Amino acid sequence: MACLVKRRDRWVIDFYDQHGERHWKTMPKDCTKGRAKEELRAIEEAVAKGFYFTEVKTPYFREVAADWLEYKKPNVRGSTWSKYEGYVKSHFTELLDLKINRITTATAEKFIIARQNDSMNITTLRKLIVTFNQIMNYAVRHKYIDHNPVRDAERPRGKGGVEAQHIKVLSPAEITALLEQVTGQKYQALFLLAIMSGARQGELFGLKWSDVDYENNQIHIQRTFNSGTWYKPKSATSNRKIDLGPTMMGALRRWRMACPPNELDLMFPNANGQPLDHGNVLARHFVPALQKAGIPQIRFHDLRHTYASILIEQGENIKYIQSQLGHASPTVTLNVYAHLMKPTNQEAALRLEKTVFGATGSKTVAEKEKRT
Repeated sequence: MACLVKRRDRWVIDFYDQHGERHWKTMPKDCTKGRAKEELRAIEEAVAKGFYFTEVKTPYFREVAADWLEYKKPNVRGSTWSKYEGYVKSHFTELLDLKINRITTATAEKFIIARQNDSMNITTLRKLIVTFNQIMNYAVRHKYIDHNPVRDAERPRGKGGVEAQHIKVLSPAEITALLEQVTGQKYQALFLLAIMSGARQGELFGLKWSDVDYENNQIHIQRTFNSGTWYKPKSATSNRKIDLGPTMMGALRRWRMACPPNELDLMFPNANGQPLDHGNVLARHFVPALQKAGIPQIRFHDLRHTYASILIEQGENIKYIQSQLGHASPTVTLNVYAHLMKPTNQEAALRLEKTVFGATGSKTVAEKEKRT
């Protein structure tokens, strides 16, 4: 129970919190009885929901963010956790010293607008908002606050000074030039498979010879290796079978004969029979090959984009491309690669007319137009 009493010309709220601990809250000297009753009702509501904290015990955003990071650590990939940690340290500086219950929807919108004004990449900004939202959801679950203010904040629409991230892809001539400059059969097979399968780097490093289906000319993505740790695929759609052509299958067969045996049955093991190291592959083989081939600097991940862009250029079905890339849905594929779609497609228009009018129908339409 809670009650309102007046002591020394000030209203005092006497109440017990959700843990049975007694508290007294003295209102300011100029506080009216009506305002004190409003505060009393707010306290009673917070206690009833289990959300009441004294100002001294209410945690700061930095404390909640640190607890959230510890909670996420065993549940996400090491690389993902490192990104979260970097976001908190580098991008939430103005929030760190705020009490968690002082962060409002207006606070969240100011946070978003400030980064839009700094022309932050829209993709990065959206990732920050996702992180912000998860931290505040964590605060709600632990009853530091009764609602998530980020949920109601206006989201960026990709306008203004924010530019979309550009995807770099290799042309067929550049692919040939790159592969000609790669030293070692293992890395030639690795880079060729990256281009011809669109598999992510971690998926390639985690491939085993048992994942190759020689009968159906496919590889089966069942695991990844990132930052020294084994993981299951990112999602159900990431666990997939990727079609390969005869040239790629021939290259794998030849590498299989030359590949040193290893206990893990890895397709691309290092000298000790363990998975390859990302940094070594880039510094010793990928970047030097690009430089020798005279190709501007790209990321290893751009080989995946190259694969997708070639399939799009060929006019392959977007659903098929999505399944091969392991995206969650065709919408994700379209969001990433829509800018690579041809703005015109006369072949499709001609096929449409042929289906509707047929060979003789089109002549009849033309004759009618002449008469009119």
